[in-house]
Amino acid sequence: MSFAISDYDQINPPARLLMGPGPINADPRVLRAMSAQLVGQYDPSMTDYMGETMALYRQVFKTQNQWTLLIDGTSRAAIEACLVSALSPGERVLIPVFGRFGHLLVEIATRCGAEVHTIEVPWGEVATASSIEEAIIKVKPTLLAIVQGDTSTTMLQPLEELGAICAKHGVLLYTDATASIVGNPLETDAWGLDAVSAGLQKCLGGPSGSGPITLSTKFVEHIRKRHHVEQGIKTDDHNEGEGARIRSNYFDLPMILDYWGEERLNHHTEATTMLYGARECARIVLQEGLDAIIARHTLHGEAMARGLKAMNLELFGDQAHKMTNVVGVYIPAGVDGDGLRKAMLSEFAIEIGTSFGPLHGKIWRIGTMGYNARKDTVLMTLAALECLLRRGGHRFPAGAGVDAAMNHYGS
Repeated sequence: MSFAISDYDQINPPARLLMGPGPINADPRVLRAMSAQLVGQYDPSMTDYMGETMALYRQVFKTQNQWTLLIDGTSRAAIEACLVSALSPGERVLIPVFGRFGHLLVEIATRCGAEVHTIEVPWGEVATASSIEEAIIKVKPTLLAIVQGDTSTTMLQPLEELGAICAKHGVLLYTDATASIVGNPLETDAWGLDAVSAGLQKCLGGPSGSGPITLSTKFVEHIRKRHHVEQGIKTDDHNEGEGARIRSNYFDLPMILDYWGEERLNHHTEATTMLYGARECARIVLQEGLDAIIARHTLHGEAMARGLKAMNLELFGDQAHKMTNVVGVYIPAGVDGDGLRKAMLSEFAIEIGTSFGPLHGKIWRIGTMGYNARKDTVLMTLAALECLLRRGGHRFPAGAGVDAAMNHYGS
């Protein structure tokens, strides 16, 4: 097979407006931060940045947790680190499933060797606190693992009552907030969440590749029972845990805590560029203010939803429990859903999404999140969608979508 280096130019991706369920266009300030030069992993400037990142994300997660840090990898890496470190083989975990990402938690927990129990909820709905407590009493799990915002269904699971329920029954509470954090309220300490993981590529306004997490003292005490130090760096001063060794080296949270802690015990080489980006995501969010950024996502998400309804489109799911930052809408009869998505990309350079499993080809998912939660992006997306829907034979008053959004902004 012939090879010519001249065939490989510099990367120069096309201009796109990413209005799907994520990833989204990163904030230019985040991209600029990620262009900074590297330093060594133990350089004082690097360890200072690590400490600053921990402090910033404590504010983002609304927590006093000491152990608030980054997992190097996508948001799925952060999920896996929490589950593989918390669940010893044979331990029971309860997982409410109301979309694709609940199934992901089941997949990962099963690979951990846990005894997995589920509550199945129809896609488009959420689990009730009473049904979760009833299942906890029956199953007696070590851990309740639940998604807060599942972009596959656009639903936002209420968490406010679950911390107290879990505490009453001696159960740890983990939530995946990748798609919901800073676009929707999240109160780690006030709600009694023991572990929360997130990702940058949604409302935080960055690229995929770093997973912020926060861990309560109770959660850390639980995982430290499985503490292990690698041969080659272990000394007589290191104590081993008595529990089963964590089944992943890379996602071994007790070892990662040793790296982020005062000892700086070597585990891996921190992803410096991603740390720069994650730090800048948090700085930008806190500069805007958590209440303000949630209000911004609410404003533009509602404008998008009103515009879609005005175009004679039906919204998917229980709207009382919808995420602010992504909306699902049924593809109208007679319209080629995938064909329209391709035309949005080729004709207008705008990306929207479909969904997974039973919803694939039945709904579109349109996001307004992070850097893209803006008036201009909402209006451009509605205008492009209106053009293609009308050309595809879907009937509604001309300009209805943009007008409805403009009226919402005006009100």
